[in-house]
Amino acid sequence: MVALHDVPGLPDPDIAPPVVAESGDPFAALRIVHVLAQIPRDEPVRLRDVVDALNARWLGWSFDRQVVTDAIVQLQANWVSDYRTVEGIRLERDAYGDTVRIEDSSRVDPWMVLQAGALASSCRARLRDFARDAGALP
Repeated sequence: MVALHDVPGLPDPDIAPPVVAESGDPFAALRIVHVLAQIPRDEPVRLRDVVDALNARWLGWSFDRQVVTDAIVQLQANWVSDYRTVEGIRLERDAYGDTVRIEDSSRVDPWMVLQAGALASSCRARLRDFARDAGALP
């Protein structure tokens, strides 16, 4: 490995390019689930507000309504698979537009943590695969 030395005044290169969130991408889904886990329970939250929260929290990312909707639909499917009920996570429409409503029960927070954990594991696996394919890992 080559020996590197410090250069005074050299700017930090740790600047990431912007990322456009895509449906099915675990990195985007993890961020979406992270925000959804924190929204108010048992009241409609406008999808527009969720998208705005995502774009405000992760400035280097661009989220749109369709990507968020797709992630919510996947969460709904996971919820139905785990609890056999469609009432836990609902996409609705009211006078203000499309909304998401998450039930207010003691099972929601631990379940959201598990969902986020699975997505984080998927992200780490993709990073490992990338590093291995790039020759950084044996």
